[in-house]
Parts: sequence; structure tokens; C-alpha cells
Amino acid sequence: MRIVIIDDEPLARARLRAQVEDGGLGEVVAEGGNGREALDLVQSQRPEVLLLDIRMPGMDGLEAARHLMKTPSPPAIIFTTAYDEHALAAFEANAIDYLLKPIRANRLQQAIEKARLLSAANLNVVAGIAGDTQRTHISGLVHGTLSLIAIEDVLYFHADQGYVDVVSNAGSILIEESLRSLEREFPDRFLRVHRNALVAVAHVAALGRDDKGNHIVNVRGSDTALPVSRRLLQQVRNRLRG
Repeated sequence: MRIVIIDDEPLARARLRAQVEDGGLGEVVAEGGNGREALDLVQSQRPEVLLLDIRMPGMDGLEAARHLMKTPSPPAIIFTTAYDEHALAAFEANAIDYLLKPIRANRLQQAIEKARLLSAANLNVVAGIAGDTQRTHISGLVHGTLSLIAIEDVLYFHADQGYVDVVSNAGSILIEESLRSLEREFPDRFLRVHRNALVAVAHVAALGRDDKGNHIVNVRGSDTALPVSRRLLQQVRNRLRG
């Protein structure tokens, strides 16, 4: 089996690699130190199993798994963590396996055998577990490849015909998420200005009017002016004043 190891501690990665190789459990095709590297390596190496640490700087393991859920053929994920067993009861109950550090060789073997049976459907459990925490990136598939936009780079979200366009200075991607769910996840960052648009408060240049007298918000770093609905106008004013 092709295996990728992701852990921010080099010694932990080295121990896992040695256990995999000594036990003849598979081939370690790549290693990385954070969730962003996990996404890149899964796409380039196409592993069958991902040994994924949970607590890492930047993008953690839970968020990385949530993004992987969107890919066509995600690997079976085995979490490696120093969390205690009580905190991981949810993973165990939902058949997502984990290895509690320090990792025993026989436990690793059992987990990899179990991983052979895991499917992409299991990652839906991860999305539910990670759903209470804000992501650091928004992800979407572009020509079959997972593309990421950092949350702080998002200028606005615009909904149209069942999709949401995520717009940043670097470009845009389409995602199959609702504005309502994005608004709930990032209430401190984004402001509803219209039934079909959320704007990043940090990127609002001004609240003004267009040539027809309709209220709009000008987005810093973009030529786009988003319409503001009458129903939301006072709420938008209050938020921007604050």
C-alpha cells in the first residue's frame, strides 16, 4: 500500500516510517509537516493511506481531512495524535481509526489493515467533527485538482445557480456550499450585504451609491461593487461603523 505520513515533528515521522517499513506494511511514498502539505502530497502521490497528525501549525489534520472529502478518490485516513482516548471516542464510534502516541507497532498494523476497508464516505464524519471550527482555507475542485484560497484572501462570496463563487485577488473558484453555512462559520470575517453575497469586512473600501442611487459596497482590490439590499442596509451600516 502507498502511504503518506504527515506530522509536524520529524522524529515522529521517522518513527512511523521505520514501523511501516520494518513491519512490511506498505511503501511510504512521501512525508510532510502540515495539513497544506498533506493536500499537495495526496494529489501528487495518490496514496491509499494517509497517516495524519491532528495538531499541527497552520492547517491542522481535521481541516485537511475536510478538504480531502471533496476530492474524487481520497485516501483512507488514520489519525495519529497525542489526544487522550476520551477525546477520540467520536472517531472510534464512527469507524475512523486513530493511533495514540506513542504508537505501538501492532496497533499501527491493525490500523492499516482497517484502513483498507475505509471509503470516501467515512470522511463525512470528519466534516461533522471539524464543522465547529473555522477553516483556514476554502477549497474547490478546478479541472479535477483541489484548489485552495486562504480565508484572509477571500474578497467576497457570490451565490449563483446553486454554486458559490469564491473571489480573491488571485482568482476565483466555485464551491458547492451555501452562503448560510459560510456566514455561520465565519461571522467575524464576512458580512451579508445581499441574499446572494457575503463580503469580507476587512476588504470593504466604502459604502456608497451607484449611478442609479442604489446602495453598494466597493471592494478593496477589486473592480466589483456589490449591491446592498434595502432589508440589510442598516445592518451593513452598523457593522461597518463598528
